[in-house]
Amino acid sequence: MRLRLIPSIPGYRTLDRYILGKFLRTYVFGLLMIIIIVVVFDYVEKVDDFTELKAPWKAVVNDYYLNFIPYFMNQFSSLFTFIAVIFFTSKLAMQTEIVAILSGGVSFRRLMWPYFLGAFIITVLNMSLSLWVIPQAQREIIQFESQYIKSSQRVLYDENAYRQIAPGTFAYVRGYTPRAENVSFFALEQYDDSKLVAKLEAASATFDEESGRWTAPRYVTYQRTEEGVYDFTLHRNLDTLINLDARELGETKSLVKTMTISELSDYISQQRQKSSDDVYIIEVERHTRFSYPIATFILTLIGVSLSSRKMRGGMGMHIGLGIALCFSYIMLGRIFEQIAISGSMIPWLGVWLPNIVFAFIGAYVYIKAPK
Repeated sequence: MRLRLIPSIPGYRTLDRYILGKFLRTYVFGLLMIIIIVVVFDYVEKVDDFTELKAPWKAVVNDYYLNFIPYFMNQFSSLFTFIAVIFFTSKLAMQTEIVAILSGGVSFRRLMWPYFLGAFIITVLNMSLSLWVIPQAQREIIQFESQYIKSSQRVLYDENAYRQIAPGTFAYVRGYTPRAENVSFFALEQYDDSKLVAKLEAASATFDEESGRWTAPRYVTYQRTEEGVYDFTLHRNLDTLINLDARELGETKSLVKTMTISELSDYISQQRQKSSDDVYIIEVERHTRFSYPIATFILTLIGVSLSSRKMRGGMGMHIGLGIALCFSYIMLGRIFEQIAISGSMIPWLGVWLPNIVFAFIGAYVYIKAPK
């Protein structure tokens, strides 16, 4: 029997196993179908680059597509959770099985239990992917794309990076090469009331990851005098410890996606100490990794409540309405994320506001659901 894969738990009835099994199977089937379609289209688009740049098939499969799949699983998970819930529950409603279940003494709240158990399993999976698996996968993908895909727009490191390393002190770095850990130009600038008072420049510099020090064979320092002119001095063998790690030279939006949750938290603390403007981007990324998986519960509540009654138009109307709501959630999330990134809204509020809004929608449709 197909339901044997669901464990037997005291108080866990056949109906619960049936609903949970159908829910998860529908979710997995839909997710697999869309991932196969996305992989096929992506391969067709990039096969010329793979062939021309002689990408080994092992690297294409292991370094690219196996790392590509977790990201898209996470991206499409909320949508297919919603579709799975609506598809299966609408089918029960059309066959009047929901009415029969409720008439048999099962409350609507009790009916929600197996759905929420399924939502919990999906949430744990998505959160694990988001917090630990996907960041490492993104590193592998970016490295692969930089080597084998000519049209890749994803750059992990800025060609010209300008970072605040302390209040009034900025570093400008050009042409960072991760493998050699060197740059083609290095400068430190110190400002006082928006006036440049001191500067250090080196035609090249190297970063030592173990010691956290920057070294340069030759460099020049400029010092502003009371007359407003700059005295410069030539030096040799720069060896300095400054508050600038090489990984901070990354394009922030790309860089934060390659960090695990612990690395992200450390990076936020570091950037706050520097009063960096990038703190908003990093905090939005951290909150997003929790808010999207948690949305699975909210979308499940809305999906079950909406599709548990018969509606003119049948299952098609349920699915259409569900997809519209799901895309509304996604669009609302993107809009408020950008507002939070710009600094016009507190990061946690910008990220969690769509969940709060849809939680109220979920509560409303739950109250209106058949009892």
